[in-house]
Amino acid sequence: MELRVRPETLAVCRLAGGTLWPPPPGDGSLFSATSAGDGTAGSPEAGLAGERSLVCREDLAPSGIPVERGWRALTVAGPLDFALVGVVADLTAPLARAGVSVFILTTPTTCWSGPTPSTWP
Repeated sequence: MELRVRPETLAVCRLAGGTLWPPPPGDGSLFSATSAGDGTAGSPEAGLAGERSLVCREDLAPSGIPVERGWRALTVAGPLDFALVGVVADLTAPLARAGVSVFILTTPTTCWSGPTPSTWP
């Protein structure tokens, strides 16, 4: 498994339901907006009451919301096939043994692991 360190320092943000998403930057930095409702209703608006998170460059984090700053990202070089099994486990097991907690973010072809700010070398 080949890992690459992303150059930007990231923020993991918790947005209130109904908050508008900020626009993604055009510089290629890591940006992910996630909405996860409780699954009890069928309309797209149902997710607005659930969890909403944003991962973005630290300097783009919205003000006035809970933000964890200082994250870095390790990118698992992809593309990764959906048939692969254990990629996240292989990546996180050694980190767990070393006492490093992580934040995992995946797309259909790539996996990012963000070590906590206090454990980044």
